[in-house]
Amino acid sequence: MTILIYIIAGIAILIIILVLIAPKTYHVSRSILISKQKSDVFEYLKSLKKMDDWSPWATRDPNMEKKFTGIDGKVGAVSYWKGNKDVGEGEQEITKIVDGERIESELRFLKPWKSTSDCYLQIEDQQSEQTNVIWGFTGKNKFPMSIMMLFMSMDKMVGKDFEEGLKNLKEVLEK
Repeated sequence: MTILIYIIAGIAILIIILVLIAPKTYHVSRSILISKQKSDVFEYLKSLKKMDDWSPWATRDPNMEKKFTGIDGKVGAVSYWKGNKDVGEGEQEITKIVDGERIESELRFLKPWKSTSDCYLQIEDQQSEQTNVIWGFTGKNKFPMSIMMLFMSMDKMVGKDFEEGLKNLKEVLEK
């Protein structure tokens, strides 16, 4: 019986240590240079409906159920999706627009697991007729996901998807 108590105590101490050292937040971002005027890029990116033209997840389930509420391109607009196991179920709501510079959204994933992240698109002027687009998202790792993040990387999990999406965006806007 004493050995069992030591084992349980040891496991509890290990879990406490892992919780203390586990990453509490995550941030993933990628950027790309697009040969297009900043104002044109910004106007295009405000539209949640147009996101399907360049999003890497849109191609992973062409039969995905989509619904839009609110005025597209305005704060409060919501894009809802429900798809296969590759895209899951969730919604994205525009929460803030800094005209000509930044679009912020809240991503609410419902399946395969519930989570909420903040997503942003930052648009920056570069040299003549070039615009830098930064696509990123941030969030908090809650227990037990925080412990799992000691062994997994959010950057590795979605970074390539962001790169693919930005490459698609560049192709669409530079046509």
